Amino acid sequence: MTSATSGGSTDKPPAVESAPWSIVGRLDQYLRIVVAAISAVLLTVEIIILLVGVVARYVFHKPIYWGDELASFVFLWLIMFGAVLAMQRGEHLRMTAFLHNASPERRQSFDAFAMLSVMAFVVLLLPVTYRYAAHEGIMTSPALGLPGSWRAAAIPFGFTLLLVATIIELAKSFHWRQLVVPAAALVAIGATAWLVSPYLEHAGNYKLLVYFVIGVGAAIILGVHIAFAFGLTSLAYLAFHTHGPLTIVVNRMNEGMSHTILLSVPMFIFLGVLIDITGMARSMVGALTATLGHIRGGLHYALLGAMYLVSGISGSKAADMAATAPILFPEMRRRGTKPGELVALLSASGAMSETIPPSIVLIAVGSVTGVSIAALFIAGLLPAFILALALGLFIHFRRRHDDIPSPRATRSQIARAFVVAVPALILPFLIRGAVVEGVATATEVATIGVAYAAIVTLLITWSFPWRECVSQLISSASLSGSILIIFGAATAMSWAITQSGFSSDLADFMKALPGGATTFLVVSIVIFILLGSLLEGIPAIILLGPLLFPIARDVGIHEVHYSMVAILAMGVGLFAPPFGVGYYYACAIGKIDPNEGMRTIWPYMLVITAGVFLVAAVPWISIGFL
Repeated sequence: MTSATSGGSTDKPPAVESAPWSIVGRLDQYLRIVVAAISAVLLTVEIIILLVGVVARYVFHKPIYWGDELASFVFLWLIMFGAVLAMQRGEHLRMTAFLHNASPERRQSFDAFAMLSVMAFVVLLLPVTYRYAAHEGIMTSPALGLPGSWRAAAIPFGFTLLLVATIIELAKSFHWRQLVVPAAALVAIGATAWLVSPYLEHAGNYKLLVYFVIGVGAAIILGVHIAFAFGLTSLAYLAFHTHGPLTIVVNRMNEGMSHTILLSVPMFIFLGVLIDITGMARSMVGALTATLGHIRGGLHYALLGAMYLVSGISGSKAADMAATAPILFPEMRRRGTKPGELVALLSASGAMSETIPPSIVLIAVGSVTGVSIAALFIAGLLPAFILALALGLFIHFRRRHDDIPSPRATRSQIARAFVVAVPALILPFLIRGAVVEGVATATEVATIGVAYAAIVTLLITWSFPWRECVSQLISSASLSGSILIIFGAATAMSWAITQSGFSSDLADFMKALPGGATTFLVVSIVIFILLGSLLEGIPAIILLGPLLFPIARDVGIHEVHYSMVAILAMGVGLFAPPFGVGYYYACAIGKIDPNEGMRTIWPYMLVITAGVFLVAAVPWISIGFL
């Protein structure tokens, strides 16, 4: 799985120099500038609103009651503009593992099919979004007294821009002849679904298998962006097999992607890139390297420690790896570590650190299951430490015959490295402490981290990378849009599945398994590993959370313990080749051919999997400090 490509061929259509294509090019350029600027402004305003709310409540004891309401208004507009920006930048998530070895012509056809699928979803739902926004105008917000349509208008406006952006990308990347076969295939699939729908009416829940396993799986394998694969299948199921209005899809998408707790997602993404561009991440890695670099496998331990620390700041796995690997990999290569070993270790450390707060996956779990975010933040540190310890023992065994790499750093060198790193080392504890002590909610706490990083950088260096900061605001908005629209589409899909009665059938089946809670945990681990290898953790938890967490409670498993097991299991799948997107992130960041790590990674994955089963077997690891 990778970010989407914007289209197919890198060559422009033959008529690119003609007047119509020139107009398309200029429109694309202006639209990109406007969307990027508005996205950056919206994210900045969101950060300011939340930070001012924290300061007013905690410092001046005068809460701003309309702050959350205004933040919610801005947030939905940010999501929609971010989704458009992600389409323009080719950053909507899709699986490309099956397309990797396809010929350029075939790959181009699949890219065109994916883009046409996006356009089909938007065209089918666009009229419904306008009706939904108009209906929301009946209600007014309690604190600000604003019509609900002001907020809801973000959806039809964003869908309209998304349609324009998709058409422009198709026009830029494909000749019309290259679109004929993919368009015909898309129409044929829709017609087939309509023709066979009467025969599926009496198939009971087996039709869910057709739509949400075969249909979604096929769409993802064919390279359709994950959000729109979820959305199209949900739309088809509701249209062909229910009598409910399609406004339900828009309603559920709105509910899923604009949940208050998800306000933290763009904040943590931006915080992750901020600690990178300000040098905080580099200073932490430098301190670990100075301390451990002289022992056998010392830089391997430093990488584990850096991932553990940085994961507590950024909340984004790709940002975690990007902040640590480029600093350590050159020296590790110089000391003889093979590329496959590097990418295997980076992937395993990524899986190990999935539960370290403030992981976005932890926030997603709290959002869709109702589990306390503060409890998840407290519980997540020890399971990750257990997995880090297991990886450390494995590294000791694997590197025990290495040559002594370099002289030991002097005490003054180590002390100097830690003094430089002190501001960065404080940040993870500041974030966790702010949530646990009630200074800020999980939604707001990232803004404290952003303010802290900015103030420390200004005090230490008397300068700030403003230009790069603006660029990263745009990138953070784009990534947030691509993630959060998956939340929306997956929530609509999850509702379609649960309203069919499947959830009760699944609950009865899981409860009937012999062995009670033990068997349920083992089956859950297998399910989450498999699903984590096909989807990222966020869409996986949105789909399965509402189904499996109530069952876990019924069979007597603590919800926080089950959360840790589920997240770690998804982490194994996320970083396990050949499908795990995290593995390809690691390869891309390390600039390593994916084939080089295929064999080397499996011992690391086995160690991580054994750690997951240990965490499952000993609930105290997850809930001992609650």
